[in-house]
Amino acid sequence: MPEPSTPVLSAEQVSQYEADGYLYLEDALTPQQVSDLRTVFDDWAEESRSHAGPYGETFDGRPRFDVEPGHTAESPGLRRVASPIEVSDVYLDAMRSNRALEAVTQLIGPNLRFRESKINSKLPGTATHLKYHQDFPFGPLSNDDLITVLFHLDEVGSDNGPLEVVPGSHKGPLLEHWHDGVFTGAVCPDIEAKARKRAVTCHGAVGSAYLMDARVLHGSAPNLSASPRTLFIVQYHAEDAHPLAPNHLPSRFDQEVVAGVATGRIRTSDYEMALPEMPTVASFFAVQAVKSG
Repeated sequence: MPEPSTPVLSAEQVSQYEADGYLYLEDALTPQQVSDLRTVFDDWAEESRSHAGPYGETFDGRPRFDVEPGHTAESPGLRRVASPIEVSDVYLDAMRSNRALEAVTQLIGPNLRFRESKINSKLPGTATHLKYHQDFPFGPLSNDDLITVLFHLDEVGSDNGPLEVVPGSHKGPLLEHWHDGVFTGAVCPDIEAKARKRAVTCHGAVGSAYLMDARVLHGSAPNLSASPRTLFIVQYHAEDAHPLAPNHLPSRFDQEVVAGVATGRIRTSDYEMALPEMPTVASFFAVQAVKSG
């Protein structure tokens, strides 16, 4: 019989994830994967010079490529690529095969499905930031075993718009993202102000990743540096977690079994929250900017 493979995560790392709701993983991608992913993104950034606004088309007809306000041919500001795995085999292969995916099997079980993918990029000096939010209210499932993996395609330090997370917030309530009848994609300002006091800034090396429970409260600041910050973001969930609302980032690979097997079973968690609003704009950045003022 073949020798069992060495687990990606130690028992201490699993315990840390369970306590904090997030975990840093070194070498989540190989150097070759990072190089290939960066090359494709750089080509897209160059292509964006020929477009004045959001362009391309996703599975549901929205623009695939979203650009920063003030984007020009001379100073391009590509900030989001929705479902890059649909238009790049390099991104598709990386989604299906990486060390973080192996780690996720240790955290929520051997049978996993793919949920969504995107690229969030903050080019040097861009104003884009993410207000504090939880991921789960954007895509409710029958149970909450959903993990967001943020792969670093650039070195991430304190000045180029790093992820900010609130440790242990995954054990708290699911917070409202609707305010005055509007789905803002963010928690209310009072909760955000309190969250910032407890938040941890998440730095990381090229090729590393953060694994984050989808209930964790998090956000990010603008990129005030001369260095880019590009993340390839993938969500995986337990195979027996079934969608309760349409995917806000649909793709033809939605619900693909990426680890283990399809069991034909459904498992439920006890929680309550408002259904999300399906977006009509190009990206989450635009939702928060438009709806939150």
